[in-house]
Amino acid sequence: MFTRIGAAAFKKDLGNTLELCRILNNPEKRFKSIHIAGTNGKGSTSHMLASILQQAGYKTGLYTSPHLRDFRERIRIDGTMISEQEVIQFTDRMEDAIARVQPSFFELGVAMAFDHFARHKVDIAVIETGMGGRLDSTNVIQPELSLITSIGLDHMEFLGTDLATIAGEKAGIIKKGSPVVISWKQEETENVFRKKAEELDVPLFFASDNWVLEKLPGQKGKTRYRAQRNGGPELILEPDLPGSYQRFNLPGVLEAWYQLKKQGWNLDEGALLDGLSSVQEQTGLMGRWQTLSRVPHVICDVGHNEDGIREVLAMLEQEEYAQLHFVIGMVSDKETEKILNLLPHNALYYFCQASIPRALPVEVLQERALAAGLHGEAFATVKEAYETAKSRCANKDLVFVGGSTFVVAEVV
Repeated sequence: MFTRIGAAAFKKDLGNTLELCRILNNPEKRFKSIHIAGTNGKGSTSHMLASILQQAGYKTGLYTSPHLRDFRERIRIDGTMISEQEVIQFTDRMEDAIARVQPSFFELGVAMAFDHFARHKVDIAVIETGMGGRLDSTNVIQPELSLITSIGLDHMEFLGTDLATIAGEKAGIIKKGSPVVISWKQEETENVFRKKAEELDVPLFFASDNWVLEKLPGQKGKTRYRAQRNGGPELILEPDLPGSYQRFNLPGVLEAWYQLKKQGWNLDEGALLDGLSSVQEQTGLMGRWQTLSRVPHVICDVGHNEDGIREVLAMLEQEEYAQLHFVIGMVSDKETEKILNLLPHNALYYFCQASIPRALPVEVLQERALAAGLHGEAFATVKEAYETAKSRCANKDLVFVGGSTFVVAEVV
């Protein structure tokens, strides 16, 4: 499994997924979909769009990865996870096919999701890519709309070492006949998307050009925005997903909503506003600037690459605290030195490693952190690091948990 062991589990073509879909009578052709790729924000974007569609009364599938606590988080309909019984039945049904095709864990999960959505006759499903786009297992659908969030440097051993090359892989989800929305125009990637859209003769929309977002004063812990598309009517948004980084995701969500409406989907303003204000409740999203406790004050976030960590640090600057306690673990295939060099020297660090083979050994993490001027103790488990940080947290202190999705998964 890629999430556990990394590169050895990665399969770089669509053959297995197509074969599994053929065995299942092509479920990917029996429901409508929205396809979402990108480096940062694709999970939040997927959940926001699913919430809007649910709010409008559509039976909505949602496929995302990785999960935090339970594999079934990846496959939901109207926020409800696939049942344990359905996972077992699917696996039993496919036992011979699994032995013959030898799919990866991810490929089998995608096939299970598509089968589940087709069997339950969803009106539409929001499908998030796992990694990249062009060769991602999810890239066998013909969506109503494709959406690509901001591009950053991540999974470079698979996708390329510069933004334009990575964008080229993400652009692989653009399909003839399906409009494409780019959440955030970036100088290094703009022409990649323009060229691909021209090749396939599909409409291309840069959401950050079309939408102006202005942050408004709000209550502590609440975010409000004024949003306007090309001088049109103003919308006041109160998204329940905290984190200043949602400003990069919201234009894409808004443009997708606008384009789906133009296609004839019944998505009024009320569905948009209510959907955005109830994402966590409606879709079960966890780990995005999530408050785990008020006393002591504990926040976690799954941001784990350079751009994600920069946004985490920007959010931490907005918090008031006497001392920052930073519980951190990382995976071995990230550019750890670059990330560690961004972190504040005045925090107290609790180094740990998640219980997966792909985790960076805690001794290595501590050694690299020390070289970056960061000081703290190493702990054998995430739980031990987390409990120690909480026990040392004074009244006005803050505990932050992050560095890896898999560290967050052990505390939520």
